[in-house]
Amino acid sequence: MTAQDSGRVALVTGASRGIGYGIAQALVARGDRVCITGRNEDALKEAVTSLGADRVMGVAGKAHDVAHQAEAVEQVMAAYGRVDHLVNNAGTNPVFGPITEVDLDVARKVFETNVVSALGFAQRTWAAWQKDNGGSILNIASIAGLSASPFVGAYGVSKAAMINLTQQLAHEMAPGVRVNAIAPAVVKTRFAAALYEGREEEAASGYRLGRLGVPEDIGAAAKFLTSEGAGWITGQTLVMDGGLFLDAGVA
Repeated sequence: MTAQDSGRVALVTGASRGIGYGIAQALVARGDRVCITGRNEDALKEAVTSLGADRVMGVAGKAHDVAHQAEAVEQVMAAYGRVDHLVNNAGTNPVFGPITEVDLDVARKVFETNVVSALGFAQRTWAAWQKDNGGSILNIASIAGLSASPFVGAYGVSKAAMINLTQQLAHEMAPGVRVNAIAPAVVKTRFAAALYEGREEEAASGYRLGRLGVPEDIGAAAKFLTSEGAGWITGQTLVMDGGLFLDAGVA
């Protein structure tokens, strides 16, 4: 095996851009072969080309669609014969306002995409490869899941559920499969643009490290948590907040 080929395969959901793309980029650089998913087929094709079509494949679809979940796992197994690492990154936050007024159909959509889809992908990678061969699962949560998150409450509750899902899966899938989560604060992506665009300096002022996160930060952490170097870590949530919570006494 050459240094350019780890012999491992990863499936990263919601990876045509942003955090997912940053994670896929880090895993490709490590030598993994990677399957990425995303809703927009054109954006997905661009991401595959950018990451390197010799090592990356894409499967377009909506994360909460069970047929898409099945297709993604089937295609990665057909192409690469294994799926060592699953990164559940796909997420949505379509509503801004008090949770007391949130439309319940919207809340259901948030949970279907952010939580139920992660469980669905985990079940399928477990059955297809990991149950008998081991591996790791990494869930991308959020600091919104660690405390009250005004005006994005449905999103926050879904991410709290994802953190608990991480613990449940870690308990059931041990010892062969490690399951961890990352809970980032604001990362500079299109998804989070409304939280910092046009006022980045102000938005970053509460972060002790003096800046917002970037996808590469999360990619580096994902690379570690899916590596043998993290072989004694499971059921944990790594908070990546640039020191935001230091003064609040949270985390």
